[in-house]
Amino acid sequence: MPDLATFQKWLQDNVFKPLEDKKMPVMEHLVELQVRLTRVVIATAVVFIGTFFFADTMVQWLRVPLQNMFVPGQLAWVPTDLPAVPFVFLAPAEALWQNVKVAGLFALVLATPYVLWEGWQFIMPGLHTHERRFVGPFVILSTAAFYAGVLFSFFFVLPFALNFLISYGVNAGFIPQLSIAQYVGFALWFLLVFGLTFEVPLVITLMAKLGWVDAPFLKRYRKWAFLGAFLVAAVLTPTPDPFNQCLMAVPLYVFYEVGIISAGMFGKKRKPEESAAQEAGAAASVGGPVAAKAASPVPAGGGDYVGVPQGGS
Repeated sequence: MPDLATFQKWLQDNVFKPLEDKKMPVMEHLVELQVRLTRVVIATAVVFIGTFFFADTMVQWLRVPLQNMFVPGQLAWVPTDLPAVPFVFLAPAEALWQNVKVAGLFALVLATPYVLWEGWQFIMPGLHTHERRFVGPFVILSTAAFYAGVLFSFFFVLPFALNFLISYGVNAGFIPQLSIAQYVGFALWFLLVFGLTFEVPLVITLMAKLGWVDAPFLKRYRKWAFLGAFLVAAVLTPTPDPFNQCLMAVPLYVFYEVGIISAGMFGKKRKPEESAAQEAGAAASVGGPVAAKAASPVPAGGGDYVGVPQGGS
């Protein structure tokens, strides 16, 4: 039975090396880029046509976290005790535009694998064999991490944030009434930002793999990362309240810590003299050494309550 080294040599000689095309002129690269971008636009447009017919159902699903909480133990949505929250539109085309926005975003998400495939086919001839073995899994993992962030936000973070915000307004004596544009924008932005937040460990790992950072460097700047997480959350959160900022900043910093662990495991190994030089440079740059709810089954409001969409509705 051939050992692992023999198999790797066979894989490199017979699979990866034949894919290494000769260098192309710049104009040929531009023509190829144009062709691939055209394919991506056409594919996304075709998917958008399909998602637009289900835009109403997608908007209904986006409304589910408003009056329901997901219970992991039951794998089901459970109604909260919030009163019915009617939706209104404040412009003639507002409702239609929200359907277009939701359908377009879902089309882009569904077309992402094909977009990444076209991008991979474009850059692959310019990569060396060891770079291809690294970039391929990285692209796959980054895509999976983005989807995981979106799902985590939809099932856990978004219901919790909405329930807190609406309950606060109701307890203050206000009547909840939401614009469909404001709500859809809030929900989509939350999903997108959390999808990107889940990319932080992979980005740090990539930087460590390229030798730009390492685990000791990241550990020295923990306090700045903590401050930066709240600054980024303050910019990215759709509302200025501290509650939503904390919901976004805490996971962002946690993923920074995960990135430190990942950088220590998969980062580029430095020579002792390189590590000493980097530490000396970091010390000089800072002026010296671094020192020390499941409630009622049917909420109030009657027929205006938005439940989980059923199949075929």
